[in-house]
Amino acid sequence: MTTVANFGGTSHHADLDGPVHWVDFGGPADGPRIVLVHGLGGSHLNWVLLAPLLAQRARVTAVDLAGHGLTNPEGRQTTVQANTRLLGRFLREVVGEPAILVGNSMGGLISLFQTAYDPELVRGLVLVDPALPMVFGTRPDPTMLSTFFLYAVPGLGERYLARSRAVPARRQVERLLELVCVDPSGIPEELKQASVHLIGERAKVEGLDKAFLAAARSVVFTTSKRGAYYAAMAEVRVPVFLMSGDRDRLVNVAAARYVARKYPHWRYDEYANVGHVPQMEIPEVVSERVLDWMDANRLSTSAS
Repeated sequence: MTTVANFGGTSHHADLDGPVHWVDFGGPADGPRIVLVHGLGGSHLNWVLLAPLLAQRARVTAVDLAGHGLTNPEGRQTTVQANTRLLGRFLREVVGEPAILVGNSMGGLISLFQTAYDPELVRGLVLVDPALPMVFGTRPDPTMLSTFFLYAVPGLGERYLARSRAVPARRQVERLLELVCVDPSGIPEELKQASVHLIGERAKVEGLDKAFLAAARSVVFTTSKRGAYYAAMAEVRVPVFLMSGDRDRLVNVAAARYVARKYPHWRYDEYANVGHVPQMEIPEVVSERVLDWMDANRLSTSAS
């Protein structure tokens, strides 16, 4: 059995209107706090290659949002707005001091909203291929477009997820990696095994399809409100590091380039031949760049 423990993480649960699973990856006692926030359909496992590298110089935590990973819905909403509130409570009640947020995909969107509207809890923001409004004139990836169309239609989304679950867990993992990575063969076998084990654990929980579809529909709705999203970006006052893989199939790199031009004071890095999850595809590069950015912005010591 391969779990997060194989990557140096220790699992915990906090009671935030129901159990919330989080992972402590350790780090130096005087280091800054980093909180890792996964994307749609993701979990703490999305960070296990990056977290130990960051933990050499920071105290690193990963949280499972409601309806994801080992945080069961427990009757809670799983929209972007609801999970932003959950992240705020996690920062306030579990982390207990201002932290650097590192969010991927939906987790980037949620981390940005958290930073914009509850700024006293955040010292810095790293956006790893965040969900962003589509740039006019760009063509979405056909697989991504058809998948999110199915998610959006009542009845079709439920049937699509049911068919997806009928596939062996190993194949489910492989299909997801083929979507988010340029070269899935670069993902360690140990992480694939841990992902298969997590699917088995989640299969015991009722209501996950409903929770996932609510989250997916919320991401589409939120990113479609371009004005509100850009207004949130304009509220951010902490240092920001935006990064994107130039072969991201879920969030076209043109969207990241547009935001980088709009906010030139943010750091922007673009990675060649990388997809939607740089933290899994090139964790050493991401770690080096994030730690350098922290040094440049005086974020390398504890807030306390």
